[in-house]
This record gives sequence, C-alpha cells and structure tokens, in this order.
Amino acid sequence: MSEQPPDDPFEDCELGPDAILGTQTFEGVLFTEETETPVNVLTGETPEHAQATVDEAQAFAAGIDSDTPQIALQASVEAQIETASKPYTAAAFFHFKATGSLQRHRAYHAAYSSDTFSVEFEADYETGDLTITVEEVTESEQDES
Repeated sequence: MSEQPPDDPFEDCELGPDAILGTQTFEGVLFTEETETPVNVLTGETPEHAQATVDEAQAFAAGIDSDTPQIALQASVEAQIETASKPYTAAAFFHFKATGSLQRHRAYHAAYSSDTFSVEFEADYETGDLTITVEEVTESEQDES
C-alpha cells in the first residue's frame, strides 16, 4: 500500500478517489412531483402541509445559506406525518441519502473540498435523478484557478 501525502483530502475517508471518479447517477433520490405524500384516511386528501411543488422545493434548497450547493431530497412519508413537514428536505448534493452511503458522502465531500478535483452535479427534478461527475484536475488547471 502506497503512503498518501499528508495533505491528502481522502485521509479520513474509507473510500479513495477511484471510488467516485467519473460520472455516477443516483436514480429516484430527488423530490419530484410524484414524491409520495401522506393521505388522511378519513378524508382521502393530502394534508395542506404535505402539498408542494418542485419549484418550491428547489427554492427552499437554494435558499439554504451554505457554501455547498443544496438539493431537494424526498422526505419519508413517516417523517412528513411525525413532523407535519413538507415532502422534501434540503441537503448537500453529496448527502448520504442521495449517494447511498456515508462512505460515498465523505468521499464526495473530500473531493468537493479539494482543489485536486473538479466536482459537478446535475439535479433532474423531473426524473428524480442526481448525476455527479468527479474529475481529477491537472496541475496546470489548478494553477489557472
């Protein structure tokens, strides 16, 4: 096993950069118009608090004061019922609920926070898919920024 340089952004990660390099699509993780909402069994209607549009969800996520871009994720029906909340929640685009694991979350966060990698994402709220692309940045590209 080769020794990592002391400024290795993946030093505290269980996954290395090879696990996230390239393009990965996480299907059905974003809030969409089809996201499941609770229904009142007595009336057959969705409660007012659980009614929302994709535009509202996107505006909510964009309004979070953070250095890291946020996305609108689906909130579980259980959470919506227990907290009387909207059917979405905001999180960093590499959140473990979107990427499927805490290890992947940490690796994307390390890459995003590092000048050694370029990390871009596309949130498709029509399909609910999140696509994240990670590329290694060459030294000349680093010097340009």
